[in-house]
Amino acid sequence: MNKTKKILIAFSVLLLVFSLAGIARNLLRDVHAQKQIEELARQMENTESDAGGDTETPPLMAEKANEPVMLPEFRELYERNPDIVGWLTIDDTRIDYPVMQNPQDGEYYLHRDFDQEENPNGLPFLDIRNRVQDSDVLLIHGHNMKSGMMFADLMNYKEESYYREHPTVRFNTLYEKAEYEIVAVILSEVFRKSDDVFKYYQVEKAGTPAEFDSYIRNIKELALYDTGVTAQYGDRLIVLSTCEYSTENGRLAVIARKR
Repeated sequence: MNKTKKILIAFSVLLLVFSLAGIARNLLRDVHAQKQIEELARQMENTESDAGGDTETPPLMAEKANEPVMLPEFRELYERNPDIVGWLTIDDTRIDYPVMQNPQDGEYYLHRDFDQEENPNGLPFLDIRNRVQDSDVLLIHGHNMKSGMMFADLMNYKEESYYREHPTVRFNTLYEKAEYEIVAVILSEVFRKSDDVFKYYQVEKAGTPAEFDSYIRNIKELALYDTGVTAQYGDRLIVLSTCEYSTENGRLAVIARKR
């Protein structure tokens, strides 16, 4: 075997070792992230059980008479990280995560976990322009991870049959439990600011009856199929948004209204 072949073989072996190490590192990262989510869910369930459904004792942050009382299951999680604004669940999917919002940095949880450690998975987070108690349309961002974590399962909603089996979303805020029924599933993209087109992620522009009706009308025009569900001004919406890779800067969004 000549020297060139030996060098090529050695180089190939090194590449393989580095590739396997990278794969192992990613797997360990995902396992750690999933364990943390499961631990948070258990902590929430245990706190709710210990409270016995009693919501009369207010948390430290709700001592004023005109402030809402935090649900007991969120109290320990809130003490651990006050950036939590709720918990999002879609039954029979891997979507079962806390929803975060850092008031100073809108993309803080793009690559951070619940304990604010660096993690490429990030966590679902509420758009910086929204307030979980005041906004009529809540935009929640989440990664579409190859591992299947975060919002990857939203891709299944491209198929109407999948929607028929998973027509609702639960989004419990710190103060209220709520179920949402899906209005539409759309494909879109992130446009340039100068593009004169409908931008589903500009939810702050749905504040009046006319704006809200226009928003829903545009959503329905983009819908992949007819759910038979619509919304009108006064309804509360959540918009679950994630990357979709069939086009540059593509996005898939699931829009649902509060029941």
